[in-house]
Amino acid sequence: MTQVVIWLIAFAAILVLSLMRWSALSPSLDRVLPRAMKTDGDNGVVWSLALAILGATTLVRPVDVLITAIVIGVLLVVGIKLGGWAMNKVDFH
Repeated sequence: MTQVVIWLIAFAAILVLSLMRWSALSPSLDRVLPRAMKTDGDNGVVWSLALAILGATTLVRPVDVLITAIVIGVLLVVGIKLGGWAMNKVDFH
């Protein structure tokens, strides 16, 4: 029960702060994100919700978030290596 309360408080705080400071946060996100995910238009609420969920979850359960990031990174590396190996085996002629 305590974790839920802490998560809700962190979620609300991050959401309010990101919505209040959206004009300063949006250019920072635009520099990091690829073109397809840019913050054009009126999607500040969506990005603020996503940041609040990720931030609150990272505050409450940091080990789970870290393990998930490591697993995704390992899967990406394996996929890239397998893709490179498969491209070397393919004969385009």
